[in-house]
Amino acid sequence: MLPVGGIIVGVIALLLGGYSAIKLSSVNKALAAHEERLARVDAVESQAATSAASAEKAARDVNALSRSTQDAFNQVAAELGNLRAGITKLEESAKAAPVATRSTGGAPAVAGPDEYIIKSGDTGAKIAREKGVSLADLQAVNPGVNWTRLAVGQKIKLPKK
Repeated sequence: MLPVGGIIVGVIALLLGGYSAIKLSSVNKALAAHEERLARVDAVESQAATSAASAEKAARDVNALSRSTQDAFNQVAAELGNLRAGITKLEESAKAAPVATRSTGGAPAVAGPDEYIIKSGDTGAKIAREKGVSLADLQAVNPGVNWTRLAVGQKIKLPKK
């Protein structure tokens, strides 16, 4: 009976071994399929990390470009302000430039007996003191004169003493 029992146990072992081999083969196939999927997931994860790094770099580049563009606009605005101020000064000086009366032939203007020709550094008070008249009288006989902007070569009338 012992040999028959050994044969039965051997047959059972063979059947179990065959079943195990079949199951091991299917497990190996499933494991290979999972490894392929895992490799694909790793590839997608790598692409996502690369894309995220590229997006961050692009965002930094856009911010840097925005700052440099704003700086350039600020510089241009400052220069435009300077140009506008220069143009305004030129316009004001063109409006305020008196027309010096000159005699023919380009000779300098000559004052008459009751006239005075403005020189550099002259003011109304200085002229009044120099000529021995009051500033109020000097201003009264020259109503159209802008005393804050006397021009060299400009003629003014002198009051009688």
